[in-house]
Amino acid sequence: MKFLNLKFLGLAVMVSVMVSGPALAAVAVDSDLPTYQKTTSVNGSIKSIGSDTMNNEMALWAEGFRAFHSGVKVEIEGKGSSTAPPALIAGTSNFGPMSRAMKAKEVDEFEKKFGYKPVQLRTSIDMLAVYVHKDNPIQGLTLQQIDAVFSKTRKGGYGKDIVTWGDLGLKGEWKDRPINMYGRNSASGTYGYFKKHALFKGDYKDNVNEQPGSSSVVQSIASDKYGIGYSGIGYMTSDVRAVPLSTETGSNPHMVPATPENAYTGDYPLARFLYLTVNYKPGSQLDDLRAEFIKYVFSKQGQEVVVKDGYFPVPATVAREELQTVGIQPKF
Repeated sequence: MKFLNLKFLGLAVMVSVMVSGPALAAVAVDSDLPTYQKTTSVNGSIKSIGSDTMNNEMALWAEGFRAFHSGVKVEIEGKGSSTAPPALIAGTSNFGPMSRAMKAKEVDEFEKKFGYKPVQLRTSIDMLAVYVHKDNPIQGLTLQQIDAVFSKTRKGGYGKDIVTWGDLGLKGEWKDRPINMYGRNSASGTYGYFKKHALFKGDYKDNVNEQPGSSSVVQSIASDKYGIGYSGIGYMTSDVRAVPLSTETGSNPHMVPATPENAYTGDYPLARFLYLTVNYKPGSQLDDLRAEFIKYVFSKQGQEVVVKDGYFPVPATVAREELQTVGIQPKF
């Protein structure tokens, strides 16, 4: 076991990761998390509307939860994080998975309706990867270079527009090949996160090929030798490669690989939480269905689902905080 200081997004806790040889093999779920046990039977419907990035995660959580509560019906719709707040406000969903924090306008609209703010539970950790085809020899990219590839405004300050692989230093057959860009549509939280953190809040180029889902971005790059795109680390396949990234500029920037260790330390520049947004009135008690589902998400089994889906689990300290946020007193 190797213990890492999780400074990611301002946290300061210790988590453990399994290490195999020189490289990190898999993340271990925190042993302090409780095993989920059925203490009461619940029925009803789980309706989830929101993030495409979390679509598989929600489906796996629901499948595991239904193993304990077979009378629960599940409906999951993942068209993008921006669809979560309106559904919660309208009462057409009881869970809103989001791959980004809610915008101030979304919070204001929710608060105007209910008189209190929504709660976003930090369920797992993702790395937004920049993917290229597995045969692409590029060794790494700075955020300024990524901005110059994807953005027409280049707010990152790179000196020129980047349109060919030769502009990034590749030689031979790659030198004059145009870079084919793939990304998400504007309803996606991933689209917004990438715009804010990789494009320095600049504007996308008009010729970015927008895809309806995270998996379709990866599939597009897998079938396009000269493609590049961004998607969650949980959607990585053997046909693509996640490029190491750097926030540094200059002639020899330090490139940080998209590994679990670098997500937890905060060294990887595009690490983020994945949220489960809920309507919870402070001081009230959640209905049994939502309370039990949330307990499952923050249990050993729930966080094993996170690992199974290719993301990284939260430590027990974070799980305790999130349960308390919605009035659930953890017993661990």
